[in-house]
Amino acid sequence: MTEIAATAQAPTLRRWIAGLALAAIAWVAAYAYLGDFADALVGAAGLTRGTRFAEAIHFFVFDTPKVLLLLVGIVFLMGVIQTFFAPERTRALLSGKRLGAGNAMAATLGIVTPFCSCSAVPLFIGFLSAGVPLGVTFSFLISAPMVNEVALALLFGMFGWQVAGLYLGLGLLVAIAAGFVIGELKMERHLEDWVRDIQVGQTQPANGGQLTWVERFETGGRHVRDIVGKVWPYVLAGIALGAGIHGYVPQDFMASIMGKDAPWWSVPAAILLGVPMYTNAAGIIPVVEALIGKGAALGTVLAFMMSVIALSAPEMIILRKVLKPPLIATFAGVVAAGILMVGYVFNLVL
Repeated sequence: MTEIAATAQAPTLRRWIAGLALAAIAWVAAYAYLGDFADALVGAAGLTRGTRFAEAIHFFVFDTPKVLLLLVGIVFLMGVIQTFFAPERTRALLSGKRLGAGNAMAATLGIVTPFCSCSAVPLFIGFLSAGVPLGVTFSFLISAPMVNEVALALLFGMFGWQVAGLYLGLGLLVAIAAGFVIGELKMERHLEDWVRDIQVGQTQPANGGQLTWVERFETGGRHVRDIVGKVWPYVLAGIALGAGIHGYVPQDFMASIMGKDAPWWSVPAAILLGVPMYTNAAGIIPVVEALIGKGAALGTVLAFMMSVIALSAPEMIILRKVLKPPLIATFAGVVAAGILMVGYVFNLVL
């Protein structure tokens, strides 16, 4: 009977493999040409790059398919991968045997994932759906946009290894500590019901985990339908907000309140100014350089940078589909406190 079932599954498996291969090629090609597509669309609309409206449209056209492609690809892969592990094994992998080890692992993983905050959300959702502890997923979500190789390379090139190294250490400390605190608060009840339903449903298959590859692929497809189907309106809303404020960075005004002789409240003020804005590390570091050139204090400007890429309003909008308001508020508060500490430390030692 087993051989007959395997024989019957073979054509379906071949169709899945062929379809996934074509989908992977299309995914890579689409991702590689997102910039060209956005340029062509803006040009076809008769808009001139460099104007605020054109840059907002370009941002939306570029980031929307980027985030959705990441969301579909990562959620599918996580859906397939989790068929190999019971939730308990997944939790054990990232929770670690020692206190905070899972947070450290997740934060370190964020270094090699050059995502902006909204692009990191798909993997965050995938971690949650696979049963990874809440605090550990937050360590990744904080670290991925804030402490990645793009940010470190640009900081090294502009300010030297001392600044890049200090930023790396303090950024990881914020991600690990914030995730640990959120995990210790036991706020899983503030996940949206549909996320908790997915986690509850993650049980080891009745056949001892011996699923066929067709069944694993079908599980990945169901994850895409269930998760992406619920999240995509929030993705569009978040990116639309980011596009609306993209390019509207009042550098002169911000430099005036971020100066080296500015009062103590300049650091929290810089953090508040950064929250409504949205870009990635590569986009915000040239702004950081411009503000430094205008006489702003490095620690205050880096606190602003961290809030832009780790506490952006678009990210909060997307997360709202996954998290209830008390958990979003806790996340924002804990991370803001860590960023505040980074700003004051930089201003003190540099």
